[in-house]
Amino acid sequence: MRGSASSDLEGIEEIMSDMLKPVLAALDRRRDAALDRLFTLLRIPSISTDPAYHEACLEAARWCAAELNEIGFDASVRPTQGKPMVVGHWDRGESHATHVLFYGHYDVQPADPLELWETPPFEPRLSEDGANGTVIVGRGASDDKGQLMTFLEACRAWRDATGGLPISVSVLLEGEEESGSPSLAPFIAKNSSELEAQLALVCDTGQWSRTRPAITTSLRGLCHAEVVVTGPNRDLHSGIYGGPAMNPIRALAHLLSRIHDENGRVRVPGFYDGIIDPTPQQLAQWRALDFDEAAFLGSVGLSQPAGEKDRTVLEQVWSRPTAECNGIIGGYTGPGTKTVIPSQASAKLTFRLVPGMSPNKVLENFQAFVRENLPPDATATFKNVGGSEAVGFDAGMPAVQCAVRALRDEWGEEPVLMGGGGSIPIVKAFKDSLHMDTLLVGFGLDDDRVHSPNEKYNLTSFQKGARSWARIIAALCE
Repeated sequence: MRGSASSDLEGIEEIMSDMLKPVLAALDRRRDAALDRLFTLLRIPSISTDPAYHEACLEAARWCAAELNEIGFDASVRPTQGKPMVVGHWDRGESHATHVLFYGHYDVQPADPLELWETPPFEPRLSEDGANGTVIVGRGASDDKGQLMTFLEACRAWRDATGGLPISVSVLLEGEEESGSPSLAPFIAKNSSELEAQLALVCDTGQWSRTRPAITTSLRGLCHAEVVVTGPNRDLHSGIYGGPAMNPIRALAHLLSRIHDENGRVRVPGFYDGIIDPTPQQLAQWRALDFDEAAFLGSVGLSQPAGEKDRTVLEQVWSRPTAECNGIIGGYTGPGTKTVIPSQASAKLTFRLVPGMSPNKVLENFQAFVRENLPPDATATFKNVGGSEAVGFDAGMPAVQCAVRALRDEWGEEPVLMGGGGSIPIVKAFKDSLHMDTLLVGFGLDDDRVHSPNEKYNLTSFQKGARSWARIIAALCE
């Protein structure tokens, strides 16, 4: 029986290899047309957070739906309370066929500050980059229009070369990812039966380097809170009350200084309870990577790691929780001097979470920590409190191994199974609401300047990304 199963698998692999060759040839032959399609989408200023661009978001949704229909999907624009969803289906028509759900987003970040762009942000162009070769420059080039189009171009090539896709594929594209995805959870809950599949695919992550691919097997969660410290019942003249009056800014600064100890660890009680650490095998692979800590920090003008001293920089980013102050507000901040002791001061904080951590528990412990560290006459209230859990996947699951083989074949290097320092809440929603694991394969790079002026996407990332998805689709057949 074992020999028969092995023989059957080898036969399937040989068939899929034969089918894949004309698909890859189609992608190579039609690279200019693929780039034209991407440029058309990049020209649409689909900024979801600014109401002035609402019509542009609708235009981008309609364009994506039309693109899917042209490829052969049954696709439509679905209204929500905010920006619409785009949903499309390609049904293989075989009950045993693998069924995947691909997710991406067509909205982009605002382009400000405009004066720092070398050319207009919504007039995409090709440029030569000393470190990366030819790059695509424009808002959304990497996040996420260039990424999602790699998958759509792979699907188009399969249709053109073989008449259809070898697996069943559903597509979900949203238009509010850059503004918090307020419509996504209700839409998934309302349409869960339509969106169910065996596996979710997300192309909103990155490569290890410009020549080495990666699969992200974990994402940090995120919780957030704003703490407001109140002292006197009104702003006070610092000449009359300075000294005896409790200053909320001083109390807040003292509080924030106590969050971390001298070794970079978070002092909040229970903060590290229940953490699921990487396996020894994962740590060994990470430590074997050619990661230059000095260059990583040096590129942003820093020289010394500020996190936990007993952890490498990669461990800190991929597998350790953090507590960060993202903003402080208090007192007079206008021009000149105003001698005032303010009534209130506030700080916005975020906590990156790793598997095993509960956002609610972290926030409860943090609030208790704040109250325990306030001086007399200071009180604290909290607002904008919320969060989502981290998510991790078994690197040995079949879908990951299929992607490993496909990426290795395309790029000629072993893919890095890496952690993700950021958060993609949709991945947790897929797990909780649709009971699906997610395969996270992306082709962005750290120097793509996402959310910043002069955003770029390597041309090789776009072209080899499409070829990679074509190979992964073939591998998932097996």
